[in-house]
Amino acid sequence: MRMSQTQIWLEATRPKTLPAAICPVMVGSALAYAADAFQLLPALLCLSFALLVQIGTNFANDYLDGVRGSDTEQRLGPQRAVAAGLVSPARMKLAAVAVLFVAFITGLGLIPFGGWWLLGVGIASVLCAWLYTGGPYPLAYNGWGDVFVVFFFGLIAVGCTYYVQAGALSAVVLWSALACGLLINNILVVNNYRDTEEDRQSGKRTLAVSLGRNFALWQYRLTVMFVAVLTVYLSLLLKNRWLWLVLLTLVPACLMAARLPRLRSSQEYLGALKISGLVVAAYGLVFSVVLVFNSVSTLPR
Repeated sequence: MRMSQTQIWLEATRPKTLPAAICPVMVGSALAYAADAFQLLPALLCLSFALLVQIGTNFANDYLDGVRGSDTEQRLGPQRAVAAGLVSPARMKLAAVAVLFVAFITGLGLIPFGGWWLLGVGIASVLCAWLYTGGPYPLAYNGWGDVFVVFFFGLIAVGCTYYVQAGALSAVVLWSALACGLLINNILVVNNYRDTEEDRQSGKRTLAVSLGRNFALWQYRLTVMFVAVLTVYLSLLLKNRWLWLVLLTLVPACLMAARLPRLRSSQEYLGALKISGLVVAAYGLVFSVVLVFNSVSTLPR
């Protein structure tokens, strides 16, 4: 069935990856609430910035992988707009640049809340969104994709969201940020696990290509285990036993870790990506709800 232009562009945003932008902002804002420092306006600005950067990164990835030939008709994942000929490379490039520009302008609104150093964060975020698959040394093509995701979608996203509201950082915030970043990165791990052979042929040296699919499989499994341990540790730091409920959101990820080696079809991998995205969303939501409604001890500001 032929898709409309609206459907094509909505698909190009890769909606299943958007929890990666929402989860860190939720967690950072919930931590700010627990520190009695929540502010709605900077929280909304952080959410808008994160979503725009995520969508801009996805558009840039669609364009750059399309012109590089990394996305082909043989890929197991969903079709990409440029590779499938649904959107011209020039239009997708323009869309990516436009969205990232709006993201940068949105991010400027956070400077009054956090200081001018956030300008550097904004520039780095927008540049790396393009350099993830573009430039002379694309991060995703040289095994740095995982570091990019954990750093920007974990430490930077959660840390900055908290900082612009509370004006400081703490160990609890950084450990929470690491847990978010690692869990979000599992979406990328599934993607790289699926595309190992195609990436190898196109010269895209992801960790799954360089170290093997078995490494990616255990990376996914150990990440889930480590995030579970971090969650328990955070519950002890915060003296909040209700955070143990967050462990329930990791159950689907545990089941998926066992199923990954048996996946074969495009639809099965699509389901794995969907579950990984939903786990991120559920983790962020339950973590945030527990902090908001069951703050046993206030975080230091």
